[in-house]
Amino acid sequence: MYPNTLTHLARANPFSAPLFTLQKAEEPETNTPVQKRSLAAAAVAEGDSCEFGSQKYLVLCGFGGILSCGTTHTAVVPLDLVKCRMQVDPAKYKSIFNGFSVTIREDGMRGLAKGWAPTFIGYSMQGLCKFGFYEVFKIMYGDLLGEENAYLWRTSLYLAASASAEFFADIALAPMEACKVRIQTQPGYANTLRECAPKMYAEEGVWAFYKGVVPLWMRQIPYTMMKFACFERTVELLYKYVVPKPRGECSKSEQLVVTFVAGYIAGVFCAIVSHPADSVVSVLNKEKGSTAVQVLKKLGPKGVWKGLVARIIMIGTLTALQWFIYDSVKVYFRLPRPPPPEMPESLKKKLGLTE
Repeated sequence: MYPNTLTHLARANPFSAPLFTLQKAEEPETNTPVQKRSLAAAAVAEGDSCEFGSQKYLVLCGFGGILSCGTTHTAVVPLDLVKCRMQVDPAKYKSIFNGFSVTIREDGMRGLAKGWAPTFIGYSMQGLCKFGFYEVFKIMYGDLLGEENAYLWRTSLYLAASASAEFFADIALAPMEACKVRIQTQPGYANTLRECAPKMYAEEGVWAFYKGVVPLWMRQIPYTMMKFACFERTVELLYKYVVPKPRGECSKSEQLVVTFVAGYIAGVFCAIVSHPADSVVSVLNKEKGSTAVQVLKKLGPKGVWKGLVARIIMIGTLTALQWFIYDSVKVYFRLPRPPPPEMPESLKKKLGLTE
C-alpha cells in the first residue's frame, strides 16, 4: 500500500510527474481478452462515423485543422498587420489604434487586408500538420508509454505530441510566413503573393523562405505546447470543478462552450510565452541578411515585448475559435470525441484506491 500523503499529492498536482514508481501487481489469470486502450481513446460510441485513430479519423482531423487555422488567421489579418508593424517600426506605429489609423490614412481600408493570401495558404498548411500530426503523435506516444504511464504522464504526453507536430507544421508554414511579413512590413515592396514570392526568390534564393524557420520554431513550438497541454488540462479541470454535471450529460452545444472557454484560457498563455520569438520573426523577415541573434540584440529586453497586448487579444480569440471550429468539425463528421482521461482501474488497484 502506498502512503496516502503521496497519493493525494500526485492526484492534486496536474502538472507534476509521478511521485512514485509503480510495482507490478499480481493479477489473477483470466481467459477474458483485455482491450488495449490509449490515453484519449474510449469505446466507440454508437453513432460515430469511424474508429478512434483510424485513417479516416486522422484525415478528417487534418481537415479540421485546415479550417480552424486557415480561416481564423485570415480573419484577423488587419490586427496581425498592425501588430507586425508595431514590432518592426514602434516609432511610427505607437499603439494598436494609432497603427490602424496610420495604415488606413496611408493605404486605405484595402491596406488592412495586405498579406491575406500567404496567411490563408500558410496557416491552412500549418493547421493540417499541427492538428493532424498531434493526433498521430498522441496516439503513438500513448501506446509506447502504456495505459497507466500515459495517464500519469499525460501532461508530458501532450507536450511531446504537440512539439513533434509543430516541428513539421512550421516547415510547411515558413515560406508563406516570410512572404506575409515582407508584404505587411515593407511598404512598396510587393502588394500580392504573386508579386512577392518571385521577387524574394530572385533576391535571396530559397533561403529567403526558410531563414525564419528556426525563430519560427522558437515561437511556435512553445506556443503549440502551451496551446495543446493547457487546453487539454483546462478542459479536464472545467468538467471536474466548474461544469455542474458530468460531460456525458452535457449536450453537444454545452460541450462546445467548454471547448471555447478552455481555448481562450490556453490562448492567453500561448501569446505570452511565444511573443519574444514572434517579435524576432517579424523583424528578421523584414531585414535582409540579419540573423536571429542580431535581431534579438537590436530589440533588447523591452523591444521584444512590443505589441504584446495586440497579440494577446489576437491569439486568445484565435485559439478559442480554432478549438471551437476543430471540435465542431468532429461533431459534424461524427468523429469519436473521448471524454477527459480517467485513472485506469488497474492503476487504482495499485494505488489502493479501490475496495
